[in-house]
Order: sequence, then C-alpha cells, then structure tokens
Amino acid sequence: MNKFFIIIFSVLLIASCSSHNATLENSAPEENTTMAEYEIGIGDQLYINVWQNPDLSLSMLVRPDGKISVPLLGDVSAVGIPAEELSTQLSKRLSQFIRSPKVTVIVTSPVSAEFFTRVRITGAVQAPQSIPYRQGMTILDLVLQAGSLTPFADGDDAILYRKTNEGTKGYPVKLNRIIKQGDISTNYELRPSDILIVPESVF
Repeated sequence: MNKFFIIIFSVLLIASCSSHNATLENSAPEENTTMAEYEIGIGDQLYINVWQNPDLSLSMLVRPDGKISVPLLGDVSAVGIPAEELSTQLSKRLSQFIRSPKVTVIVTSPVSAEFFTRVRITGAVQAPQSIPYRQGMTILDLVLQAGSLTPFADGDDAILYRKTNEGTKGYPVKLNRIIKQGDISTNYELRPSDILIVPESVF
C-alpha cells in the first residue's frame, strides 16, 4: 500500500511540475515544430576525415568526459555541438600544422540520440514506459504499449507535453474518448521527446 501511495505522489508531483513550467494549449499540437540540429553526445561514434591526410582520418568514440582524441590536437571537446561546427573547429586548429585542412565530421552511430528522442508515458497506466521514438507513432500506440489505463485513470484529463520552438507546451488529450468511443480527434501523432501524463481520478 505504501508503494502505491508513493507512485501516486510521484505522478502528481511530475504533473504539477510539468504544468507549472509548460504552457497549456487548447488547440492541437503544432505540426510545424522544427527539429533542432543534431548535437553530438556521449557515446556517439564519429568518423573524422581530413582530406588528403589519411593518417589523421579515423573513427573514434565520444568518451564519457565528452571529449575525443585527435592526432596533433590531443583531447578535443565534442559534446553539445553539431558535426558541422566540430568540423570547423578542427579545421581551424589543424591549420597550425597543415596547410588549408579540409575536415569532415560524420556521426556514424548517434547512440545518444536514442535517449533524447524517446517518448514517455507515465501516471495511471498499467506499465509506465520510456520507448524509442518511431515515425508515425500516435497517442494510442503509446497507451497500448503501456498496457492501457488503470481502473483509476482519469483518461480525459491526460496531457501531452511537447517541446516546441516557443518552449514546452501541454495539449489536452481525451484518452477515454479515444479508447471507448473511437473519437480520434486527440489521437495526435507523436514527436521525439513527447511525454504523456495520465492523472488519477479524484473520485
């Protein structure tokens, strides 16, 4: 029983914090929300190609300290910047050693992206989930993945939280209408990093 109340308290706390920091919208989620340029993360596999310098061209893993080891340059910070920006930085620094270096950085395995783009569902569902985003996923897909709602769920007061160009926004979702009445007007297509919170019924 204590575990049950701890779970409920955690859900209410998450919902409270999210609603405090997010703008609640009455309209459907914005379809023109743009994805930010991918930034290199810890664990990503990079291939750095220095044109006409095969000895300097190699694959490397971004270490837990956020750095990579580059010949001639030593340790270089790579986390939190796009590959193109890192290419520019390396070209500039390598120009001290070689003439007009042309550096290309390719993220061959964006391991960190899988975590940051996951979609999540928590609250009054059978099995809260954090799963990799897949194009075409909808609210209903996420709810079914979580084993559907609990008997105590207030499905029509669910909120979808989404990062937009103007900050995090919340969108009301009518889960009971989706599941029981086939009303798919709020069965929105998901976007990377979406969070769906399903509150408990007060009664």
